[in-house]
Amino acid sequence: MLVSVDGLDHRYLRQSDQLGLKIPNLRRLLREGLWADGVVGEVPTITWPSHTTMLTGVPPSVHGIQKNQVWDYSSIKVKTLWDEVAAARRTTAAITWPVTVGAPVTWNLPEYFEKRQGGSMDLAAIAKKATPGLIDEISKRYPSFPQQWVDDRTRTLATIYLIREKHPDFLALHLVDLDSEEHDTRPFSVASKAILEYTDELIGQILNAMPKEAVFALVSDHGFVSVEKTVHLPAGKMTPFWVTAGDPTEEAELERLSHDPANGIGRRIPAAEWARFMPGAPPPLAAYEPAEGFLFSPNPTEGRYGKPFEIGTHGLWPGRPGYRSVFLLWGPGIKAGQLPEISMLQIHDRLKSVVLSSGH
Repeated sequence: MLVSVDGLDHRYLRQSDQLGLKIPNLRRLLREGLWADGVVGEVPTITWPSHTTMLTGVPPSVHGIQKNQVWDYSSIKVKTLWDEVAAARRTTAAITWPVTVGAPVTWNLPEYFEKRQGGSMDLAAIAKKATPGLIDEISKRYPSFPQQWVDDRTRTLATIYLIREKHPDFLALHLVDLDSEEHDTRPFSVASKAILEYTDELIGQILNAMPKEAVFALVSDHGFVSVEKTVHLPAGKMTPFWVTAGDPTEEAELERLSHDPANGIGRRIPAAEWARFMPGAPPPLAAYEPAEGFLFSPNPTEGRYGKPFEIGTHGLWPGRPGYRSVFLLWGPGIKAGQLPEISMLQIHDRLKSVVLSSGH
């Protein structure tokens, strides 16, 4: 049972006491399971590329999903865990998992929408791509399921139905409501913490429905940060998440600007780190992340400072200190403990070893 809680920054778990979180089920998983001290993502640190990396073990530049809302499974350039489980003649299920339209999934409610309302997706659109008859089956068991919007509550109803009625060997669920709340109200806000506490309730329902021999995996796709303002710099090539110098003059100017906090320039990205996350891309003479609370604005017409599109965001440089996602395993055969920080590239093999083991 693989559950991705979109936008679950590692600090929610690591600092749960300081944040005053009422998350008894997640606390139990942390106490009894094996969990990593943070997961370092890949460029770009956004939802669909990250979810595909977790099931392939390669970065977006290799698997081909480098932006969100790439619906069709055929867009993935390499084999995935879906292929590997299918080749082993085992059954699978997916609930709004990204890039699963047309995937080799036995019971599939893919992530597909024509309309959005926060983290909710229109059921009518999903129905066009879902396994035929599956929505009707779930609706007969749970009359509240066929509401207009597929939210985390109805995603969980579908998950419990599949666990109890279909018994898939591998089931992957993507919960989205926390990410949506964080974009609107910032990570670690009162409202975001409330959504996580409700997510914990849903996870408890899933744990209660799981067979005793099942293993539970918890992941997330990226960390989250608050943004106060955007800043346009007079030098360098900018994305919202980093600025680079292409010649010695720009390098010297960015270095000078970095000493004034008003310019919103944070850590200088080490050359080795750039090479690690941007293989094949020409290395800049210098690269900087935005400081805490800032994003860079590539648009000079906005002026020096501007307002961010959203006050909570992700997509930042993967090596940014503290900007980490989550990985946890719990269940039979999983020894409790803590791993050091891991790469998102390592998640695929860890999941594969559990899903395709003789006992599961």
